[in-house]
Amino acid sequence: MRYLPYILFLTILYLLLTSNLEWLNIAVGLLIAAGITLLLRPRVRLFSWRRVPRAILAVFQYLGILAYDIIKGGIVVARSVWSPKLKIHPAIIAIPSGCDSELATALSAHATSVAPGELVIEIDAEGVMYTHVLDVTHSSEYKEQAQLMRRDLLSKIIE
Repeated sequence: MRYLPYILFLTILYLLLTSNLEWLNIAVGLLIAAGITLLLRPRVRLFSWRRVPRAILAVFQYLGILAYDIIKGGIVVARSVWSPKLKIHPAIIAIPSGCDSELATALSAHATSVAPGELVIEIDAEGVMYTHVLDVTHSSEYKEQAQLMRRDLLSKIIE
C-alpha cells in the first residue's frame, strides 16, 4: 500500500507514452509499474507542504545557474576555437560531490558535463567526480565553489 503512489505515477507515465487506453494496455502498465516499483523499492518519505516553496525556489536557482554555466562555457570554448593563440591547460580534476544521495550526485555530474568544456568521466564510490576540463587554472577554483552551491540547492530540491 505504501508503494501505491509510485505504481500509479508509473502507470500514468506508461499510458501517456503509449497513448493507448485499452483495458489490456492499462493492465500491462499496472504490471510493469508494480514490477519496477518492487524491484527498486523506493524510499517512502512523508510529504511536507512547508518544503514545497523552498524546493521550487531552489529549482529555479539551479536552472539559472545551469543556464549561466552553459552560456559562459560556450563562450569560453568558442573563444578557444576561434583564437588558437589562447592558451588552454587541459587536465582532469577531482571534485568531491559532497551529496548524500546518488541522485544528487548524478544530477550534479550532469550539470557539470552539460557545460561546454567540462565532462565528468568517472564517479568513484565515495562520490568524487573526475572531470576533464579545458583550462585547469580557472576550473579548479570555480568548480569546487560551484559544486558546493549545486549540492546545497539539490539538497533543498531532493530532500
